[in-house]
Amino acid sequence: MSTEEISLVKTRLQNGIWEGVLSYSGSDAYEPDLRVTHMDVIIGNPEVIRKDEENNWMVRVPIPVEAISDGIQTFMIIENETNEKLGSFVMLAGESLQDDIRAEMDLLRAELDMLKKAFRRHCIETL
Repeated sequence: MSTEEISLVKTRLQNGIWEGVLSYSGSDAYEPDLRVTHMDVIIGNPEVIRKDEENNWMVRVPIPVEAISDGIQTFMIIENETNEKLGSFVMLAGESLQDDIRAEMDLLRAELDMLKKAFRRHCIETL
């Protein structure tokens, strides 16, 4: 089994539970054995429920309340057998982050305005 044969796709985040679908395309038998880490600490094993006989499983990761705090929180979903990362998700929270996002949006808007002016000038000059 290689991690190239495994894919994990997010379906939703609702009520503090991240959900996704894990698919296995290999020909040998496979049973998912996953763990979830936050800040390099194992926070538990996700719930893995077989969806169908075609090697698809529903993966449910409850987000612990103690892991929710200001800033950026990254969660990694790891295959235990290979120790490879299958997926990750990020949570952003806090008042200080709000200022960072606004500053980044202002910077992006300014750059977009600059590009629009340069493009218009280029169009006029090439006519």
